[in-house]
Amino acid sequence: MSPVHATGELLASRKVGAYHHLSVVARGVAEQFRPGTFVAVAVGTPGTSAVLAPRPLWIHRVRPVGGYGLALQLVLDVRGPGTRWLAEQPVGARLALTGPLGRPFALPKEPVACVLVGEGYSAAPLFPLADRLRERGCAVTLLLGAPDEAHLLSALEARRSARAVTVVTRDGSVGQRGEIAGAVAEVLRRAEAAVVYAAGPEPMLHAVAAAAEAHGAWSQCAVEQPLACATGLCHGCPVPVVGEDGVARTVRACVDGPVFRGDRVRWEELGR
Repeated sequence: MSPVHATGELLASRKVGAYHHLSVVARGVAEQFRPGTFVAVAVGTPGTSAVLAPRPLWIHRVRPVGGYGLALQLVLDVRGPGTRWLAEQPVGARLALTGPLGRPFALPKEPVACVLVGEGYSAAPLFPLADRLRERGCAVTLLLGAPDEAHLLSALEARRSARAVTVVTRDGSVGQRGEIAGAVAEVLRRAEAAVVYAAGPEPMLHAVAAAAEAHGAWSQCAVEQPLACATGLCHGCPVPVVGEDGVARTVRACVDGPVFRGDRVRWEELGR
């Protein structure tokens, strides 16, 4: 289905730990959502020189809100003027957005053991994915990581989304001390994983894809790249991959991704 261009209404905005959680109702967008897709939200006041490039935001949840229908739950990591502008918008503000964009996670056809690995705010699309997998009878294990407790996304919600949850923080404030890369192999072994899904920064995705291949599991990675247009027109979000035919090529994160097979991404060249 084609993405929808909509003017959404901001129903709620609240700070949770290090992140802002936005609830936006945008007719036609939520109804097409699939885990792994995202929205591009326009930033700045229309008609002024302050308008910046749209910001891509992961869809964390789609939930019904009384009187409004389905609302998008978005996670915002404030890093610059664009995301700061979004975080400062009052309830009731109108937001121009387009979505859902990108290719979603592919779901297994049979019930299998799945491990979902997420770091920071990027773990957002894994929670609705966990719901879809459980609906298909899959055993779901979550591995969540962050620098510290404030940057850990929805750790309590994770307990309701998965059969088993492992938490890793760099400073040891919650769960195990360390990095996801050091914990993923053991989690895959314990879960007897057949499929691995990952969302987070590139070094973590690379480590998870390598661990999955060593374990003999199939992996899918949601690759984040800076997006200028988010529609594929500008070719400004290149991802080097190896095609099904074995030929190296460069594709676009926004329309050919953001989800890619972990063994198809040429990780050493990503971001050069």
